[in-house]
Amino acid sequence: MRWVFDADLFLWHGDAVSWTFLRLPLDVAEEIDDRQAGPRAGFGSVRVAATIGATTWHTSVFPDKPTGSFLLPIKKQVRAAEGIAEGDTVTVALEIAEA
Repeated sequence: MRWVFDADLFLWHGDAVSWTFLRLPLDVAEEIDDRQAGPRAGFGSVRVAATIGATTWHTSVFPDKPTGSFLLPIKKQVRAAEGIAEGDTVTVALEIAEA
């Protein structure tokens, strides 16, 4: 299954590092959760293939317990290649990666 949606990039600050993420819409998160009902990788992550613009990469989405959604990390290389930054709204295509 493939989902296409718009989402805003935001920074999350941790111990001496900052990460750029976007939050999946709840309907997409619920469908991913339904399709991945069995055991998951570390932190409850789900392997995905993500595309923004002309850039596709493999990564994982991670549960965001406060919202019930998932967070998708956006690598620096992707942000640079697509000319995007914190606060931008981007169109994302997302698929669960084959095992």
